Amino acid sequence: MSTILVTGAGGFVGGAVARALLARGQAVVGLDCGANAAALDALAAANPAFTPVAADICEADAIETVFAGHRPGAVVHCAAVVGVLASLASPVRLLRVNIEGSVNLFEAMARHGCQRLIHISSEEIYGDFLAPRIDETHREAPVHAYGISKSAVEHLGRSYRATHGLDCINIRTSWVYGPGFPRDRVPINMIRAAAEGRALHVPGGAEERIDHTYIDDAVAGILGALDCPAHPCDAYHVASDSAPSLGEIAEVVRELVPGAEITVGPGPYRHGGDVAMPRKGALDCSRAQAAFGYRPKFDIRAGLAATLDAHRAQLENQ
Repeated sequence: MSTILVTGAGGFVGGAVARALLARGQAVVGLDCGANAAALDALAAANPAFTPVAADICEADAIETVFAGHRPGAVVHCAAVVGVLASLASPVRLLRVNIEGSVNLFEAMARHGCQRLIHISSEEIYGDFLAPRIDETHREAPVHAYGISKSAVEHLGRSYRATHGLDCINIRTSWVYGPGFPRDRVPINMIRAAAEGRALHVPGGAEERIDHTYIDDAVAGILGALDCPAHPCDAYHVASDSAPSLGEIAEVVRELVPGAEITVGPGPYRHGGDVAMPRKGALDCSRAQAAFGYRPKFDIRAGLAATLDAHRAQLENQ
């Protein structure tokens, strides 16, 4: 097996991908910025097949050193400044990391003969969904810098395919969640509040329908795309193929934790309480199913139950 470079290996999705690759016997080089060095060191301590590299993806020389020293056979590109709020708080940093950092990877891959890259993209590239359930042919009209950056990386990957023969595959996922999710966002904030006996009221969004992807499903889809011998397309949905409303999600949490005071108000959902969310829905995953057998295993109830169990176990061990 060739060595796989995982960028953003200290993050939520990147760390899960790295652990899954290690579990199947793959050698992994995990790259992340210095802020996540502790997460990389913990992975290395648990598995000798993991090589941590603390580096800034925006530094082209650092990326060149990684490729020259480790000769990865493929890249799973999870490194990014993630989310709508981050795009508003640090737009220049987001564009540098997400776009310039990706170009640094593409350039190093072209120089060193590494062809396949799995890029973790987002439903944010679509902006407002034009239907309750969409496939990958839906028009792209991103609203915020995060979605714009992800769309740009997809198109840059196509440029490097045309000019350098790179095989850049885009995994468009949606609202990935699960145990250890680092941000205070629906549905994790609901699970944490319910498990800890706290009331939580989300001010708006009860009728907003969003495809939520459990982390194990996201990883399964990413690895499926990585392993696929030949791709008929360069973009795939990896999600749950369903879109429960935030009100329905709150109801599931209350069923899992009887007596939990978890509620969602009417009106639009706003990121951080201030920033309007584009209209969303379900991601049709039939293309990924046909190409590499992806089938989501976790509906919202199963994913929330698994997350709740993990959070309760964490509380017991504190």
